[in-house]
Amino acid sequence: MLTKTIEVNESQTRLAELLSVVLGGTEIILTQDQIPVVRLTPIAAPPAAPRTAGLHKGAIWASDDFAEPLPEEFWTEGK
Repeated sequence: MLTKTIEVNESQTRLAELLSVVLGGTEIILTQDQIPVVRLTPIAAPPAAPRTAGLHKGAIWASDDFAEPLPEEFWTEGK
C-alpha cells in the first residue's frame, strides 16, 4: 500500500480529495508539526457471501391461522 504524508491543517481543506485517495488504496498519514498523529486507511468490508435458498428448510414454520385477525380476548386480557 502506498503511503502519503500530509499536515493536518492542509488536510482540512482537502478532505474529499483525501477520501478519494484513501479509497483508491493509498494510506494517508496526517502529521502535526511533522509528527505523525493519524493514519487514514479504508475500512475493509468482508466480501458478501452469496445467499442460498433452502439451507434451513423446516427450521421455522407458521401456523395455519397466522394471517387471521387476533381474537378479541388477546387485546383485552390482563387489563
